[in-house]
Order: sequence, then structure tokens, then C-alpha cells
Amino acid sequence: MRARMTLTPAQRRSLAWAAIAVAAALLLWLLAPVLTPFIVGAVLAYALHPAVERLAARRVPRLVAVLLVEVLFGVALLAVLLLIVPIISKELPLLREQIPLLADRLNRNVAPWLAQFGVNVSLDIAGIKAFVLKYLDANLEDGLAAALSSARIGGSIALALIGNLVLVPVVLFYLLDDWPRLVERARALIPPRMRERVGGFLDECDAVLGQYLRGQLLVMLILAAFYSIALALFGFDLALPVGVFTGLAIFIPYLGYGLGLVLALLAGVLQFASWYGLVAVAVVYGVGQLVESLWLTPRLVGERIGMNPLMVIFALLAFGHLFGFAGVLIALPVSALIVVAARRLQAAYLASPLYRG
Repeated sequence: MRARMTLTPAQRRSLAWAAIAVAAALLLWLLAPVLTPFIVGAVLAYALHPAVERLAARRVPRLVAVLLVEVLFGVALLAVLLLIVPIISKELPLLREQIPLLADRLNRNVAPWLAQFGVNVSLDIAGIKAFVLKYLDANLEDGLAAALSSARIGGSIALALIGNLVLVPVVLFYLLDDWPRLVERARALIPPRMRERVGGFLDECDAVLGQYLRGQLLVMLILAAFYSIALALFGFDLALPVGVFTGLAIFIPYLGYGLGLVLALLAGVLQFASWYGLVAVAVVYGVGQLVESLWLTPRLVGERIGMNPLMVIFALLAFGHLFGFAGVLIALPVSALIVVAARRLQAAYLASPLYRG
């Protein structure tokens, strides 16, 4: 006779929760393309709801508090994005002037040196000048025509971008307005026998995320001041907008630093038209990266969430692959929650009969 396999109640509960987790993960994976604005809105709501609660505690109507916080956040975000405007307005005329000169200098200095190694390079100066005049000296009508043409070519991408820009503020508004009720409904779904353990886990996650956000904000402010002051000491005209943008863009790991570095390199090459600009940027951004990687981030962020650099890189790549740009934004906060869960699982394993024998 075949033995009938029976499951204990604990095993049945474990299998049920595992099935729920797998179904939720599968649903998230299938809906990943449309979840971006909701994920961004949820992350922003979590970060901004303490400000709404403080205003509501001071007897400010909740609707007014939500609108005030969301408007102030939008203004701050717009101010950061507008930092690029003076950079572009100053660098575009310099690009028109300097690109042909740089190409001619490469022909005169670099081409003979490469020819010694059998590499024959000769830049078409006339073609480069024509390209610059066509794309960097266009008037407003040409720019609008090019924008409309590109919008027709990539219409679906443009519509998706505009839809996300409209949908994220709407999602953020409703989440901030309903945040206390949403939290209570979520807690009510937890089985009563598990509420104490789940509540402790959520409180620990909330503490870790709060430490992460405060640490990241402090790192951003310190780096914004450092890059602005350092570039100004080297004589950069655009030291303030480039430095502040780089420091604040650090919130987007690696990508923010890369954008700031490119802007600084353009500013240095176009302003000084010599090796001085490249060397200055290399010194400032090299020192800044070392300070951030070896001292600021480990002290103010990494030690608080318990992640080493390899875990950070893997989390960024994995979440970026699954959720795109929004995944890069939420990679470290979500990874911090995973670290908290892993600690609890490790503690449970070490206390289990399986480990103790």
C-alpha cells in the first residue's frame, strides 16, 4: 500500500503563503510595463506623507495639506530640472564655436601622432561645420519642426512619457489623501495571530527606510556643496548649476553622477578649450566619487541599510531590468526591506531545530 502523504497545518499555511507570494510576483512581472507611475507615486507618497501628517496635526485641512506638499515638491523638482537651462543656453553657442576648432586641432596634433602607428585619421572640417550649422544653429521654427517629426516617429514613446507625467501626480495625490486609511486597511488584512510579528517587521522596515532617506538627502546636500565650491575654485563659470545638479542627481545611482560628469566635461572643454578643463573635472569628480564611495555613502547610507557595494550594483541592475527607470529609483529602498527580511529569516533559521540539530 502506498503511504499517503499528509501535511501539518503549519505546512499547509506555509504552502498557501508561498503560493500567494508566487502569484503576486507573477502579477507584478506581467503588469510591470503599466506599473511605473503607480510605483513612482507610491514611493513619493511614502517619502512625503510625514509632511502631510505634520500639517494635518496642526489642524490644516488634509486636502489643503496634500495640495501644499505636492505643489512644493513639484516646484522643487522643477527647480532642479531648470538648473540645466543655464548650462544649455551657455554651452550651445560655445559648441557652435568650439567644435570646428577642436576638430581642426585634432587634425593638426592628433592625426600625425596616430599616423606613426599606422592609423590614418582625417576629420572632415567642412562637413563638421555644416553639421554644426544645421543642428546647433537652427531657429525656433526648425526646432519645432524637428520636435514634431520626432514625435510622429516615436509617438507611442512620447504618449507614454506624457501619460506618466500626468498620471504620477494624480496617483500621488490620492495616495497622500488616503494614506491613513490605506495603512489601516492593509493592517486589517493581516491575520490576527500574525499582526504582532508583521507589525514588528514593518516597523523595522520603516525605520530602515527613514534612515536611508535621511542619509541619502544628507549625501546629496554635501555633494552639491562640494562640487559647486570645487568647480568654482577651478574657475568654472557654470560651477553653481553644474555642481548643484550633480549633487542632487546623485539620488539616481550612477546615472546621476554620469550626467553631472558629462555636463562638467562639456563646460570645461568649451570654456577653457584646453586640457585644463579636462584635468580640473577629472580631479574634482574623481575626488568627489572617492569621498562619496569610501566615506559618505558607507557612513550615512550603507551602514544604515546594511548593504555592501556588490549588493548595491546587483540591486540596481536587477530592478532596472525588471521595472526600467522606475526600478533604478526604488532599487535601494526595496533592497533595504529585503535586507530586513533576510535578517529575520537568518535569525529564525539559527534558532530552528534544523540548524541546532
